Amino acid sequence: MDQNPTSDPRSRDLVDRAKSIIMKPAEEWPKIEAEPSSIQEVFVKYALPLAAIGPVCTLIGSQVFGYGAFGFTFRPSLMSAIGAAITSYVVTLIGVFVLMFIANFFASKFGGVENQTKAFKLVVYSMTAGWIAGVFGLLPALGILAILAALYGIYLFYIGAPTLMKVPQDKAVSYTAVTIVAAIILNFIVVAVTTSVAGLFTHSPYEDLASSSEASGTVSVPGLGSIDVGKAQQAADRAEKMAKGEIKPVATDALKALLPESIGGYTRTGFDSMAAGGLSNASATYENGGNRFDLRISDTNALGALGGMGVAMGMEQSTENADGYDKTGVVNGRMQTEKWSKSSNQGRFGVMVADRFMVEAEGSAPNIDVLKQAVSTVDAAALAKLGAS
Repeated sequence: MDQNPTSDPRSRDLVDRAKSIIMKPAEEWPKIEAEPSSIQEVFVKYALPLAAIGPVCTLIGSQVFGYGAFGFTFRPSLMSAIGAAITSYVVTLIGVFVLMFIANFFASKFGGVENQTKAFKLVVYSMTAGWIAGVFGLLPALGILAILAALYGIYLFYIGAPTLMKVPQDKAVSYTAVTIVAAIILNFIVVAVTTSVAGLFTHSPYEDLASSSEASGTVSVPGLGSIDVGKAQQAADRAEKMAKGEIKPVATDALKALLPESIGGYTRTGFDSMAAGGLSNASATYENGGNRFDLRISDTNALGALGGMGVAMGMEQSTENADGYDKTGVVNGRMQTEKWSKSSNQGRFGVMVADRFMVEAEGSAPNIDVLKQAVSTVDAAALAKLGAS
């Protein structure tokens, strides 16, 4: 039975789960086995964000540092790098499901029990170390460290197999070995597909588009759909400028000035602000009777470029059950996130402004419309102007 993990007291956020499965796998696997979360929930809330680390960091690293050997440095064209990153991401996610079927199929052959949901959990969570190590893609020369982390994933799989798939301990090594051999074969296929598809982006007309400030049109990526090349180019350009220090974060006082004194019947009761690492944030708390929410304006700076990429790709995801919903997607050309729980009358609503600023209201209210109204009180034009100055 599908349940929303955010309302389940046994669930924890992505960071805590990642830390625990890496540092304390023997303790974490039984907790994972007992959780009622579905394949969709684990895929959307865990696999999707972690699997993106490697492709995104490799994309950035290839453009900033390039690939070097024997005194030579090679930087692939922007569209080639974007094509490789997107294709790698998509094929990796497909590979997770393929490996799930492999792990589930072999479980019964080694005295275990077939269960697709638990096989999916085993595969996804054992990949945690490798996915997080994808951050080393920022510096291609450190790619070997990502490989070492992936090897640790084999150990995680071995530790989790008896708990999730009920494979006898004395057969866990053989079960893991057979599954990993299948995974290695799968990896060769992934590399071949990634290379061939990414090759579509390395020559005309895409290379011409990548080198032009007037890039426009769409590019079709197998398994993903169409990408707005112009928006992708703009997002990449902004990320490059931030890396060079050409784009500075907006001062917190300027952000605070855009937070109204009151919103409908809600009165502002306090401020909070922070600036660090090239990012800035300002928020205000609003209260009315027993209801209370925070209205935040965050200057995501270069990270906003990822929002631009999201718009370019038309990304979206949603989950819904009897208690409420949680969805993210592109609405009127902007990334938008919306979440609501009927039982607690709590939710969150946010929009990305100028592909850089996240304006978000989160807390308790009679309905989601109150949070939407709060977000609308922030002058989007003034905010965009701050980012352009």
